[in-house]
Amino acid sequence: MTGKRKGICEIITIGDELLIGQVVNTNASWMGEQLSLNGLQLQRVTSIGDNNQQIIDSLKESVERAEFVFITGGLGPTADDITKPALCEFFNTKLVYNEEAFQQVKALFQRRGMKVSGRNKEQAMLPEACQPVQNENGTAPGMWFEKDKTVVVSMPGVPYEMKVMFENQVIPKVLMRVSRGHILHKTIMTNGIGESNLADLIKDWEHALPKNFKLAYLPQPGMVRLRLSGNGRDNIELEQTMSTLVDKLIPLISEYVFGFDKDSLEEVVGNLLKEFNKTIGTAESCTGGYLAHLLTSKAGSSAYFKGSVIAYANEIKISELNVTETDINRFGAVSKEVVEAMASGLRKKFDVDYALATSGIAGPDGGTPEKPVGTVWIALATDTKVISEKFQFGEHRGRNIHRSALASLNMLRLELLKQ
Repeated sequence: MTGKRKGICEIITIGDELLIGQVVNTNASWMGEQLSLNGLQLQRVTSIGDNNQQIIDSLKESVERAEFVFITGGLGPTADDITKPALCEFFNTKLVYNEEAFQQVKALFQRRGMKVSGRNKEQAMLPEACQPVQNENGTAPGMWFEKDKTVVVSMPGVPYEMKVMFENQVIPKVLMRVSRGHILHKTIMTNGIGESNLADLIKDWEHALPKNFKLAYLPQPGMVRLRLSGNGRDNIELEQTMSTLVDKLIPLISEYVFGFDKDSLEEVVGNLLKEFNKTIGTAESCTGGYLAHLLTSKAGSSAYFKGSVIAYANEIKISELNVTETDINRFGAVSKEVVEAMASGLRKKFDVDYALATSGIAGPDGGTPEKPVGTVWIALATDTKVISEKFQFGEHRGRNIHRSALASLNMLRLELLKQ
C-alpha cells in the first residue's frame, strides 16, 4: 500500500457468541470511538459467526470498499481458532513458525511465572504474508496484512488484549499512512442534568458553533458527556477556537460540569478530598457497597476513604448505625429520616469528615404507589449539618445502583466546592 489515504475503515467482528447475544459487541463500539477520535472514517461494522467461509466472504467485500479493515475475534490457543486458516486462504499464503511471535509469548509466560505449553507454541505459527503485531496482554499475536490498496489487521477478541494492541501499535501505524487535517476533541463531563434539559440550556451556544465544529451528546446512566469536535488545517488556530468555545460554554452549565475528557466523578471527588485533607465513609443500603467501590477504585484512596457499612437489612441499620426502630416503622427504610440517621451514625462511628448514605428501592420489585421502584434517598453528613435529597431513577436495577452512587458522589463534590 503506497501513498497517503483518506482513512476509510471497516470493522469485522467474529464470534457466534456475538450473534446469539451471549456477549455484547463492545469491541466494535470502542474501536469506532477510537477511529473517530483519530479522524478516521468508519463506514461499516460487520458481525459474523465462527465460520471460515463467512470470514473470507466478508473480507472480499470489505477490501473492495475500505482502505483499512480491522478484524477482532477467532484468535487463540484452542481448536476454535479459525481466523488464521481463513486469512491464509484469503491471502493465498501458509502458516509458518514465527520466532518473534514465539519470543513474545515466551516472555509473557515468564512474567507470569508459567511454562509455555505446546498449544501456546502453536500460536507462533502465523501466516507467512503477515507482519506480527505484539500482544502485550495475551498470547495471540495480531497480524498485519497489506493487499493492493488495503491494510487488513487481525486482532484478538479479548477486549483488554485488543484495546492495548489497537491503541499502542495499530492506530499509530495507520495514521502514518493517512492524509488528514488536524482533528481536535474536547469532552465536557456533566452530572445531575438530563440530555434534553442540557440541550435547552446551551441551544444558543450550539447554534452559533463554527461550521468546522460539531457537538455530540453522549448520555449514559448518571451523566451526559458533551464532545466538541473541530477540524482544520491550522492546529494552533483550531486549539484557540476550541478554548474560546469551551470558555463560553462552561458558565452556562457550570453547576453540572465535573470534569473534562477522561475525568471520572470518583477521581474528581477523590482529588478534592485530598486537596482539602478530608475523609469520607459510606453507609450503603441500595448501593450495596458500589459507592465504596467507586471511591476506592483510584490509587491513593486510602488517604481519604476510611470504610463502609453495608446496612442492607434493617437490623444492621439499627445495630451499626443507630437508626431507631421507631423511625423505620414510622417512615420506612427508604425515607429522609432513616437515610439522614444512617449518615449521622456512620460519621460518628468512623469519625470521618463526611459520611454518605443511600437507601432506595433498586428493583425490579419492592415498589409501592407511594415509593415506586427507583426511589432513592441520599444523605450527606458533615460536621455542621445533614443534607438529603430524593431521586427517582427508573426501573432498571443495575442503572439505579450506578446512578445512586454517582448522585452521591456529586452531592459530596458540590459540598466540597464550598470549602
